[in-house]
Amino acid sequence: MRLRRSLAVTTAMVLGAGGLAACSGGDDGGSGEDGGPVTLTVWHNSTTGPGKAYWEEATAAYTEENPDVTFKIQSIQNEDMDGKLQTAVNSGDMPDVFMARGGQKLADIVAAGKVKDLTGSISDDAESSMGAALSAFVVDGKNYAMPLAVLPGGMFYSQDLFDEAGIAETPTSITELEAADGKLKDAGIEPIALGAKAAWPAAHWYYFFALRECSQETIENLSSNPDFSDECWLRAGQDLEDFAATEPFHKGFLTTDPQEGAGSSAGLIANHKAAMELMGGWNVGVIASLTPDEKPLADLGWFPFPEVEGGEGDPTAMMGGVDGFACSEDSPSACEDFLNFLATNDQQEKYAEAYQTIPANQDAQGAVADPALEPIMEAYNNAAYVSTWLDTVLGQNVGNALNTAVVEMLAGKGDAAGIVATMESAAGRG
Repeated sequence: MRLRRSLAVTTAMVLGAGGLAACSGGDDGGSGEDGGPVTLTVWHNSTTGPGKAYWEEATAAYTEENPDVTFKIQSIQNEDMDGKLQTAVNSGDMPDVFMARGGQKLADIVAAGKVKDLTGSISDDAESSMGAALSAFVVDGKNYAMPLAVLPGGMFYSQDLFDEAGIAETPTSITELEAADGKLKDAGIEPIALGAKAAWPAAHWYYFFALRECSQETIENLSSNPDFSDECWLRAGQDLEDFAATEPFHKGFLTTDPQEGAGSSAGLIANHKAAMELMGGWNVGVIASLTPDEKPLADLGWFPFPEVEGGEGDPTAMMGGVDGFACSEDSPSACEDFLNFLATNDQQEKYAEAYQTIPANQDAQGAVADPALEPIMEAYNNAAYVSTWLDTVLGQNVGNALNTAVVEMLAGKGDAAGIVATMESAAGRG
């Protein structure tokens, strides 16, 4: 299957707690190694709707099969997850089960000795059904998390608004995208929603321009050698500068949240207030939660990030992530068993339905029913290669610096050269 090959190309890169109670397995019911009762703490990133309900139902189902294992579940806003997890790493007060994004972010937790090696604990069924998606969480030859969803990025759009503006075909090049923006403006429609308040959605634009400008080798080498001397990094920033100068983003984008409420960038798509948004594959579910009837947007479509004329990157290459879950180093053994439970076909089908996403378990992908996800899966399975989000592979320090530099440029306080200089400085090369 093409998905296996695509993911395997970028093994190291693929992959999208203040106020919390004490979280370590030892503090919450003992180790469980003697067969006694144990409580697992779980941190996930769905604060409302079916995604939050999934974790309540999945943990209840596991407890029904394993009465001595109960759970404390903490829902954390996605944008807060990395910071809260870093606080937990620093304090040593880790949750038993926590969301893992791969790349350098996971490698840093591994280096701190705070995450359990799962290499010998993953079930044969999970090994088979997850395939190369497991490689998203390999550090120094060992696996540290169980993948649950693959989340490639691209352009989500409203077919109704495209029809209203007279756009017959989805753009395949930046020139065509700019032309589509012009038609939408002429029709009185905001072309592109952008939740730049959170920084990372704005930085996605730089990531994708870099994916199109830089060669596959340059992108893949980032995981082991964060070198930004190739001119493609500067060209990517200049591409974004030029594109932003056409004013494609909705009014007030710098102060807009990406996913919270009807006024967020996802909410603007859900309520037909803007025509497009560049986002990861989770956006289908987020948009559905923000429509007036809280049901999937009937006219939601998707197309790959357009080709950049003259770029060295393959126009079919994709960028995204793999969401997974890991066990803290001090968690009881029930943690590994719970992750294997989450990887089963039944749970993966339920996860895909709840999150309206593509499950990492390839045997469960038949459960994907939303038509907006079908072109994403097709493009993903036929991509020349797949890279993870740049801020993930670069790690928290360099990634956050990059994201902030992109927002500063869009706010008129920086330029393309400044983005490159910021990355070089954060990586210790400046």
